[in-house]
Amino acid sequence: MATGSQQLSSCHTKQASGQHGSSNVSRLASTKMDLKGGLEECAVALNLFLSNKFTDALELLQPWAKDSMYHALGYSTIVVLQAIMTFEQQDIQNGISAMKDALQTCQKYRKKCTVVESVSSFLSRGSLEQMTEEEMHAEICYAECLLQKAALTFVQDENMINFIKGGMKIRTSYQIYKECLSILHVIQKNKIKQQFFYEFEGGVKLGIGAFNLMLSLLPARIIRLLEFIGFSGNRELGLLQLQEGASGRSMRSPLCCLTILAFHTYISLILGTGEVNLVEAEGLLAPFLQQFPNGSLMLFYHARIELLKGNVEKAQEIFRKCISVQEEWKQFHHLCYWELMWIHVFQQNWMKAYYYSDLLCKESKWSKATYVFLKAAILSMLPEEDVAATEENVAALFRQVEGLKQRIAGKSIPTEKFAVRKSRRYSSSLPAPVKLVLPALEMMYIWNGFPVVCKRKDLSENLLLTVEKAEATLQNENFSDYSVDDECLVKLLKGCCLKNLQRPLQAELCFSHVIQSEKLLKFDHYLVPFTLFELAVLYKSQGEIDKALKTLETARNNYKDYSMESRLHFRIQAAVHLWRKPSSD
Repeated sequence: MATGSQQLSSCHTKQASGQHGSSNVSRLASTKMDLKGGLEECAVALNLFLSNKFTDALELLQPWAKDSMYHALGYSTIVVLQAIMTFEQQDIQNGISAMKDALQTCQKYRKKCTVVESVSSFLSRGSLEQMTEEEMHAEICYAECLLQKAALTFVQDENMINFIKGGMKIRTSYQIYKECLSILHVIQKNKIKQQFFYEFEGGVKLGIGAFNLMLSLLPARIIRLLEFIGFSGNRELGLLQLQEGASGRSMRSPLCCLTILAFHTYISLILGTGEVNLVEAEGLLAPFLQQFPNGSLMLFYHARIELLKGNVEKAQEIFRKCISVQEEWKQFHHLCYWELMWIHVFQQNWMKAYYYSDLLCKESKWSKATYVFLKAAILSMLPEEDVAATEENVAALFRQVEGLKQRIAGKSIPTEKFAVRKSRRYSSSLPAPVKLVLPALEMMYIWNGFPVVCKRKDLSENLLLTVEKAEATLQNENFSDYSVDDECLVKLLKGCCLKNLQRPLQAELCFSHVIQSEKLLKFDHYLVPFTLFELAVLYKSQGEIDKALKTLETARNNYKDYSMESRLHFRIQAAVHLWRKPSSD
């Protein structure tokens, strides 16, 4: 894989230094951009993008975006990548707009009788003569634009409601990719010569791989719905196609790599069990990190990998470098602020965590409600004199959260709904605020931070001390409506710390306490199904796979309408997938 990527790096470097100039000459000499010129300039633009020259890349592609399918695809891909990396709603809207234009441009080059409607007859005759190479590329570009739409929908709504509503449009993309895969097989079987076959092949592998990977992540109940309208997802097939795409010489090779890196370093944590294939991630990243040593994307993934290896201080250093290497896209800075904030939470360096949460509140537009809640939660972990030094009012911050909540496609963001519900303990309608217990560690749990910390015994031990201190404080307080809920939260967090420290019997006692308190909970009903998930992970670590799977089924089937339900269902789906077969790591 590394060899193929190095070949790609060499190819793209040559394009950046040599073909950029010749392409500009051909632009002046012609009013039409042919397939060769489109592919060349798109490859150069991708190189510019990965070198932090974002505006240069967009300026190279934009003039031909209404006339050339690959300029249209390249332009929209960069805009969509920005949206996915930043999670900012304005970027998402820009991505949707760019995609609409790109779809119109690609449509002009498609065969009037589309692939989905006609390819079966082509294949049955064993001939593709009725379809030009340009028309084949138009199909793959059109499908890729629709795939970007699916990716943006995934970013927009963690519950995947939009994904289901737009199912038929996404299904068109899926069907085109499947038919293009059939075309690919026919070309390979009959040894049909095409000038840009490797680019068509790269497009197919990216599409088939990304679709299978994305669909395989979804909770079982959503998969059953999607299978009804013709979708299916195979994670192993998806990763294999992306790996093959990453090792090729296609322009899309870096995109295949970035998709796998996102899966291993992010998706497997947030929507999975935290079991990550870091060996593959490092191998994929290495050649690109060598070619783009100061590329923001490469540095970001490098830092994520170091963080997941437990090298927290090195990760900090690389995230700071990622901020310093470019000023053009501040949104990359926000991603790094988010990561640095969590690193300081893991280290319980609350003042520095507060600093980055405050930066996010001031600069990022993604989710003000989440940022303000996190800032208040982090301040809640500090002694009162330290809070006073910041001149912040913690109760006032919590009271701001509800007014900052967003709605996207008619749906609230799940993490914002969670933050709003927790903040109500500080409502001005109450006689006095009811302080949250360990709110920063509760959010760390929601974002699956404990599997990150498990590589560091010192951090886990320090977190356990903080949790035990809160536990002792609760025992000395007067009983209230919130007492059982707070006690169960502390037991869940304590169990996670003990699990990280390889103390399974004590961890199981903590988890069992939460489950046995189910009927006494008044507010935080999410605690029981999430605790069942942690108990299942504990059983699995001890080799009790059947017991673990049964516990997962209990968590999935016996509870509904609780906070962060979709996120837990994603994690359960990931765990069932991993545990029902031998690990391939």
